[in-house]
Amino acid sequence: MNSYKPTIGIEIHIELKTNSKVFSPSKNSYNDSPNTNINEIDLAYPGVLPTVNEEVVKKAIKASLALNMSINKKMHFDRKNYFYPDLPKGYQITQNKTPIGYDGYVDIETEKGKKRIRIERLHIEEDTAKSLHHNGKTLLNYNRCTVPLIEIVSKPDMTTKEEACKYAEKLREILFYTGVSDCKIEEGSMRCDVNVSVSKTDELGTRSEIKNIGSISQIKDAIEYEIKRQTAILEDGKVLLEDTRKYNAETGKTEFMRYKEPDNDYRYFKEPDIPYLYIQDKDIEEIQKELILLPDERRKIYLEKDISKINIEKLIANKELSDYLNMFLDNNIDFKIASNILLEDITSYLNKTNKSIYDTTLTKDRFIELTNAIKTDKISSKIFKIILDDYLETNTLLDDLLKEKDLIQISDKEEIRKLIKKVLLSNEESVKDYKNGKENAYKYLMGMVMKESKGKVNPKISNELLREELNK
Repeated sequence: MNSYKPTIGIEIHIELKTNSKVFSPSKNSYNDSPNTNINEIDLAYPGVLPTVNEEVVKKAIKASLALNMSINKKMHFDRKNYFYPDLPKGYQITQNKTPIGYDGYVDIETEKGKKRIRIERLHIEEDTAKSLHHNGKTLLNYNRCTVPLIEIVSKPDMTTKEEACKYAEKLREILFYTGVSDCKIEEGSMRCDVNVSVSKTDELGTRSEIKNIGSISQIKDAIEYEIKRQTAILEDGKVLLEDTRKYNAETGKTEFMRYKEPDNDYRYFKEPDIPYLYIQDKDIEEIQKELILLPDERRKIYLEKDISKINIEKLIANKELSDYLNMFLDNNIDFKIASNILLEDITSYLNKTNKSIYDTTLTKDRFIELTNAIKTDKISSKIFKIILDDYLETNTLLDDLLKEKDLIQISDKEEIRKLIKKVLLSNEESVKDYKNGKENAYKYLMGMVMKESKGKVNPKISNELLREELNK
């Protein structure tokens, strides 16, 4: 018996980071006190006219370019007509026939290798008010009304819950790096609707849409449940109807909301109060120049710079540190060392002090000096930890700081050999243990060498000479 094949598509709504809303000058800040960032346009007073926010259009173009999309150079807005308490006009201004971006893609990594997920369209629309249900009543917060959104609609190219999660994560990563949105799915600035169907043939099955999923992990859980639910219904010989559902995180199940309405129920027509928008080639070229290195481009560069895969993913997850490291791409530094100290001790300092790396005195020249000092064994990891706070908080030169703290590293081999011989004479039992194959004895003796020198001996040279003396 043939098993059922899932087909998955995702619609993702992203709130854009702009100062004002998409069709009104109201402040774009949903988290302020309820119903404070509103005006007559947001509340759909009679006779008011919307005005398109230019910054919204620019950010939508930037997002489209980052997702490898073509740009509609002539576009118009449409009215999507439906009645719901959170929609004051009785319609939503969106783009139906002329999305700003179309025919794009992203690549995701799967167990079988790289897979391309096609993106059908990216369009601009306004958000609705926020409904709050309290004591049997529904309250409306219009701060969110006409907040700028872009909706990104994938092709039904995903066949597993893992692919769907990777696609959502990839979109969030790319759009966060472009700066068009903070993409905080847990705060609602990124919302996912997932379409799922199952079929035994290559024809698409009857789909269900799961609305407003609140996290990446919930996308996975909702798809898993929906595949099981639809398969069980079909196995019982029943018929599936297209419907809209919601995911209940407490039960781990999807719940019926309503049957799907066909598109013509929305009675789309061109928005008469907003003229056509015309995008010039020069506008697209200027926005293209603003795009910084995107995550996959950074991964490729970092791999070529001999940074470990673990550190690469940590850097991608911390855009600020990644941007900082990118300042050195044209410099001849050891990127393995640079990434290690950035992601370990320097990150620890930044977390401890709640600072940005740009709030420290770690200028470009000072970071190069520090990295080179570690590479040439001018300073040990222990000395690095001792001086780090002062190095990040003052403009003191590294050599002056080492002198000030009496931390000039001992690299003279004869001086280190004398220290080692002194330690071996004082620890004859440990020397015997080492000769009898106890490796821990070596670690103890090395620790005593460091202690005797107050941590100032060059560890690499000390290790070599200690082995040499012990093996005589």
